[in-house]
Amino acid sequence: MGDVRSFDDLVAEAAAAEVSGWGFSWLDGRATEERPPWGYARLLATRLGQVGSALDIDTGGGEVVNEAPVLPKSMHVTESWPPNAERARQLLGPRGVEVHETRARGLPFPDQTFELVTARHPIAPDWPEIHRVLRPGGRYFAQHVGPGSAFELSEYFLGPLPEQRKGRDPKLETADAQDAGLTVTDLRTARCRMEFFDIGAVVYILRKCVWWVPDFDVRRYDRKLRELDREIRDHGPFVAYSTRHLIEARR
Repeated sequence: MGDVRSFDDLVAEAAAAEVSGWGFSWLDGRATEERPPWGYARLLATRLGQVGSALDIDTGGGEVVNEAPVLPKSMHVTESWPPNAERARQLLGPRGVEVHETRARGLPFPDQTFELVTARHPIAPDWPEIHRVLRPGGRYFAQHVGPGSAFELSEYFLGPLPEQRKGRDPKLETADAQDAGLTVTDLRTARCRMEFFDIGAVVYILRKCVWWVPDFDVRRYDRKLRELDREIRDHGPFVAYSTRHLIEARR
């Protein structure tokens, strides 16, 4: 499945690729990621079809919300990165969804606005704000990135990151949610295999998921990229593991 093109061609192609939004179709045939067993998009669609008001936090380009065949009458999403917010407007605007481009901390909504608050891979859940905007009896439903996710790739470029591996602990997030006044009703975890079949796929994912290697640049990491390119060509795909947890809570 590997690409026989040169290192320079693969890197140049990936460096020029569009990385806005939350879609990953560019990686088709070039990388794979095992999915968590619960099927978040399907579960989300069911929940969105059962309420009259909902908010999706850190929506990216709105791709996951748009998979739901039925949306609430009052549907809002937030996104902090302008290119993603613009993609969300183009995708969700025709469906009557209001897109809020957020720049500051907090959620720009009155207290007790929503029956449902959702998120797929939020940057950092603000539990007091989530509690504030939920109606009594309302629910938070989300899939979060777990601890040490894809750190095999991050540490290839950055070296060991023992302290960072401790972040995003689902038990700590559960405690924080409950401290904010929510009752966690479901928590599931998964560890999923990822494979990268060529160096272009690595460059693309590091440009898209900028927090994996925060100072990533193809020139800055030329030597490490060339080393990894040789490893993939000689020994097969680079393997990493993503971690995810599904969390549901009630106000």
